[in-house]
Amino acid sequence: MSSDSEPSPSTNRDWFFPSSSFLHQTPSSKTLTRNPRKRSTFPPPNRIRKPYLSETKSHEITTNQNFSPSPSIPRRDAKYAGILRKPDSALRFEKLAKSVDFSEKSAKSVGFSEKTVTSVDFSEKSVSGKGLKGVSDARSKIRWKFLSSVALSITCFSSLLHRNFSLHNQVRSLQGQLSELNWRLQACDLLDSLDIGGIVQQESNTVTNKSLKNSALFITLAVLSIPLLIFKYVDYVSRLRRSQENAKNSEEVSINKQLAYRVDVFLSVRPYAKPLALLLATLLLICLGGLALFGVTDDSLADCLWLSWTYVADSGNHANSVGFGPKLVSVSISFGGMLIFAMMLGLVSDAISEKFDSLRKGRSEVIEKNHTLVLGWSDKLGSLLNQLAIANESLGGGTVVVMAERDKEEMELDIAKMEFDFKGTSVICRSGSPLILADLKKVSVSKARAVIVLAEDGNADQSDARALRTVLSLTGIKEGLRGHIVVELSDLDNEVLVKLVGGDLVETVVAHDVIGRLMIQCARQPGLAQIWENILGFENCEFYIKRWPQLDGMQFEDVLVSFPEAIPCGIKVASSGGKIILNPDDSYVLQEGDEVLVIAEDDDTYAPTTLPMVKEASLIDIARPARKPQKILLCGWRRDIDDMIVVLEAFLAPGSELWMFNDVPEKEREKKLIEGGLEISRLMNILLVHREGNAVIRRHLESLPLESFDSILILADESVEDSAIQADSRSLATLLLIRDIQAKRLPYREAMVNHTYRGSSSKGSWIGEMQQASDKSVIISEILDPRTKNLLSMSKISDYVLSNELVSMALAMVAEDRQINDVLEELFAEEGNEMHIRQADLYLHEDEELSFYEILLRARQRREIVIGYRLGSAERAIINPPAKSERRRWSSKDVFVVIAEKE
Repeated sequence: MSSDSEPSPSTNRDWFFPSSSFLHQTPSSKTLTRNPRKRSTFPPPNRIRKPYLSETKSHEITTNQNFSPSPSIPRRDAKYAGILRKPDSALRFEKLAKSVDFSEKSAKSVGFSEKTVTSVDFSEKSVSGKGLKGVSDARSKIRWKFLSSVALSITCFSSLLHRNFSLHNQVRSLQGQLSELNWRLQACDLLDSLDIGGIVQQESNTVTNKSLKNSALFITLAVLSIPLLIFKYVDYVSRLRRSQENAKNSEEVSINKQLAYRVDVFLSVRPYAKPLALLLATLLLICLGGLALFGVTDDSLADCLWLSWTYVADSGNHANSVGFGPKLVSVSISFGGMLIFAMMLGLVSDAISEKFDSLRKGRSEVIEKNHTLVLGWSDKLGSLLNQLAIANESLGGGTVVVMAERDKEEMELDIAKMEFDFKGTSVICRSGSPLILADLKKVSVSKARAVIVLAEDGNADQSDARALRTVLSLTGIKEGLRGHIVVELSDLDNEVLVKLVGGDLVETVVAHDVIGRLMIQCARQPGLAQIWENILGFENCEFYIKRWPQLDGMQFEDVLVSFPEAIPCGIKVASSGGKIILNPDDSYVLQEGDEVLVIAEDDDTYAPTTLPMVKEASLIDIARPARKPQKILLCGWRRDIDDMIVVLEAFLAPGSELWMFNDVPEKEREKKLIEGGLEISRLMNILLVHREGNAVIRRHLESLPLESFDSILILADESVEDSAIQADSRSLATLLLIRDIQAKRLPYREAMVNHTYRGSSSKGSWIGEMQQASDKSVIISEILDPRTKNLLSMSKISDYVLSNELVSMALAMVAEDRQINDVLEELFAEEGNEMHIRQADLYLHEDEELSFYEILLRARQRREIVIGYRLGSAERAIINPPAKSERRRWSSKDVFVVIAEKE
């Protein structure tokens, strides 16, 4: 046979498949063996016959090589013929035996020795008999105890499965040996010698690899069986202990519940327990799946582990598996991968939902510094945020964090409804309790520049008690506080206790006390409420304290005219521990470290300049009129009305009368006043007159001499102060009734005359009559809701006080600079300095032409500081006027706003 004319038969890759005639040969009885587990081995090298040295054998092999394999039996069917599925286990074993018989015939046809074939034979009868015996044994022992039967069933199943895979491996081993021998025969034509030792070593490695694969299968089945055995054992022990407990009539938690509880605690307490458990389950599945694939395939362990990972990651990859063993293992791994993917999807979904829920409910941490923190929620929050936004406008905006025991979405919705511009200030809402340290740390309380504690709407005592607990929580922060605490209180009696707890960190603003004192000042001096709105708020001019080293050694009278854009009104004395002195002597010389208190538009809009040329002002010696007794009416009842009476006692002249009109019985009224600390017998300047009635009933009001009162104060009654709208409705109704009664009691000729009131003309109308009546007496209404402000400002029938807005302004100013609280306390106190509205004739003559600086120096001769003026033709005052050096003509109808000592 020439290699040039046609290819050699040895080069055909299918040359070793037997022909159809070879498949029908009858096997010799000597070629069968009864030991199927015995592995075939090659004879020793010294006994091997070298067929390639014999011409006869070589010719025979060459002849056999010319045979082509039968097309009816493909290679794939021959390879996996031993593992085709059948319902009956006996038929499965029979087919395995036939497959081995077929291998024997093939070996004989290619010249194998009977001894070699005998080494790979096995007994069909033995195999099938043992398999059926295992099944019958499993069925016969099914009546055992539950735990023993389950364990035995698992063992039998594992044994059968192992035997099946073992037989399959033996068949594949025989086929591999056939291919090896055919390769050896083919090599005889190419090589002159063959290294038999290498072949023996290769077969030895093959035997070792097969034993490793069997061990891998056994380990996989054992690991899978352990959890089930443990579960059954625990269940058996639990039932046994339960029966013993029933006999002893004792109650004890079962092991199942204890284990479930421990697992639940582990997953709940440790945040990373669920992802860790999922990771371990994934690694365990990959490892067990890799070992199982290693046991049923010819691939290496590394390749099997990677293939196991692909089955876990993508369940569709198992479709390419061939054979019963690989298919069973790949489907199992894919099923486990789907479960792990489902758990991972649920875990990720829960984590994302929890994160969004945390953001929605305001549970996430605020990473801010130098921000303003507001604790609590009340009707004053809107005005407070507005003032803080205006204060931060010069800085390009700031950050305000609001934490309250409300839902974050509700807070953000209410803030979005507020009709004002935040001017670049960001408002961040968080849901939490100021009494919990964890919630306080969540809003970076230790890095805030100021903490504002709002009083709750409702009972004053409960609100102040909660504020006290909040201060205790704030002082318990381990990191300490960078800023100060501004606490809004409802009762003046609780101020001492809060300051005792908070120490130097706390600044208090008693809302009722501030409003009560402001109402009294406005009752004595109509128009003062508008002045306070300008000074307390950040929209116009406010108080600022700053040190100017260039002013050291200068007298205060020169400092007064050194600021073109501000008005100095006090000194913070460094030598006195930072005490603020309002309206100091002109001869006071500024020392090193002293700071100047001014009224300016903003903290960066003013600076001292050279002294201007001011004409020396001559003193106008006009004696102040002596204080006259007044008659004042208080409509309504407040919890701090005893404090208001004390302030009125200090301000009013002897012989004054204070009428108290409310629905509280007179005996109970006196009892409440005494319990509040008021000693009625020690009142020297005022006389208390009690009247009982309802302030919204006209006939009750008509019983009072309303036209004879100099001032009428309409208070937000204690019975309805929890509701701002209801309280304002009651105050507005009382105001309209009083004004209407006053207008009806005016002389007829005065009621019908054309009256011009601040540029507004009304003839014979009810609003015109009320405006005319307002000139006869002053009515101050305590208003809680800012929306009521527009009604009163349009009607111009009351010099109103906007309670909540003024308190919010004071809180914002103290939050920006805690030193301002000392200034406000002195201006509201019974002693010291306060604001006054003075007539122009105290400082100038009619039509006299003077500059503001000249009027300022004239006022200094009376130990007063002029901070603004209101022209007779204007409705609003101008605080810190510009162009102070320009001269202008003044009228005696003009008024000036000054800071002076209390009269």
